[in-house]
Amino acid sequence: MTTLSRRRTWRLCSATTLAAAALAMTAPAEAQDSVKIGFVYFLSGAGAAYGTPARDSAAMMVDALNEGSVPAPYDTVGINGVTIEPIFIDEAGGTRKQIAEYRRLVEREGVDMVIGYNSSGNCNALAPIVEELETLTNFFHCGNPGLFEDVVTDPHYVVRSAPMGTMDQVALARYVTENFPEISTVSGVNQDYSWGQDNWVEFKAAMTALKPETTFKNALFPALGAGDYGSEISSLATDPADITFVSFWGGDADALMLQAAARGLGGSTDLAFTLGTGVIDGLGENTIEGTIVGARGPNSYLAKSTPLSDWFAASYEDTYDRYPPLGAYVAAQGILAIKAAAEKAAAETGTLPDTDAIIEALEGLTFDTVNGYPISMALHGGHQGVSDTAYGVYTGWDSETDMPIIEDVTVYPADCVNPPEGTNAVEWIESGFEGATC
Repeated sequence: MTTLSRRRTWRLCSATTLAAAALAMTAPAEAQDSVKIGFVYFLSGAGAAYGTPARDSAAMMVDALNEGSVPAPYDTVGINGVTIEPIFIDEAGGTRKQIAEYRRLVEREGVDMVIGYNSSGNCNALAPIVEELETLTNFFHCGNPGLFEDVVTDPHYVVRSAPMGTMDQVALARYVTENFPEISTVSGVNQDYSWGQDNWVEFKAAMTALKPETTFKNALFPALGAGDYGSEISSLATDPADITFVSFWGGDADALMLQAAARGLGGSTDLAFTLGTGVIDGLGENTIEGTIVGARGPNSYLAKSTPLSDWFAASYEDTYDRYPPLGAYVAAQGILAIKAAAEKAAAETGTLPDTDAIIEALEGLTFDTVNGYPISMALHGGHQGVSDTAYGVYTGWDSETDMPIIEDVTVYPADCVNPPEGTNAVEWIESGFEGATC
């Protein structure tokens, strides 16, 4: 039962006789007018380059779902016939602010659930609060493996329909060793918090497992939102490695790419951005040619054509006059995960299943996404999603289609790049990817 449902039941019981309350408890569930969802994305600061398209995507998806105009298998109205009432919140401002905002969403706004959060730091800080307040919360995109390995090891109300960042590092290491066998030295520049630190540890471990003779040079960790990366670029250029690993996202990624291009860094090292399609979204033809790009799954320019993915891309472009950026894809995915689970759990149209029923249905669920590839809730007791992922090389801009040219794309299956259930991500990598199927 959701927090909102518990609050309504308490008010009913306090205002009626015990006999009337007992009768109400045995009556059939009444249709619910709407499901109130808190959506949390970066809407200001450097993260807005990622979060604003996510908000736009969520708004478009809510409207389309409420109209029943999304293609199958999501062609029912709202969530199981119950229309969605969105509340949008800015994720900027730090963890203390986000904890306060989350409590306000649950305790004052009475949301039925929350979908949001890009920052791994915010997800780590909020996860225990989510369990305390017993409100279904889908961390739609933060990717640090420590969320379920260290912070909340027995989750119930916390789910993450997005795959862990582990697959980004493992797939990139495979892509590099398969397509650039001459590479022998690696540097990294990553944001100085759990996301960047975890990613560098995993990428180093994956490269070592696949190519033990790899030498690691610079390991640089500028502050999140630093904006000026002159000293880091100087270090990378002074002692260049064959490849430079970057897990920056949002405005930080755009700024690093622009400054690297101005300094000619691409001529001395090959850049590999795990969220590279996000950089292309922001910079277009100013992206350094030859950059290896990923998309936290086969999203954005790496998506596969299906009726659902084609509808999404066309609808977003019609609505916002641009191709959907990376953040738009993952925001839509977060909503569809909950819709798929709720409708699997539903007994009749026009009612929202209680929270426990939605969570139970989500555990182990495989659902279609707007990138053309399914996600399976396969890890951490069904609270963590896995998916295929892809990498390619940005080689230029097609002026006729006004789209990037991404060549040599390789798609890696989920079982190849995600750790199996019950396995620590880094330990799995260091074991030589035991049990992986590639």
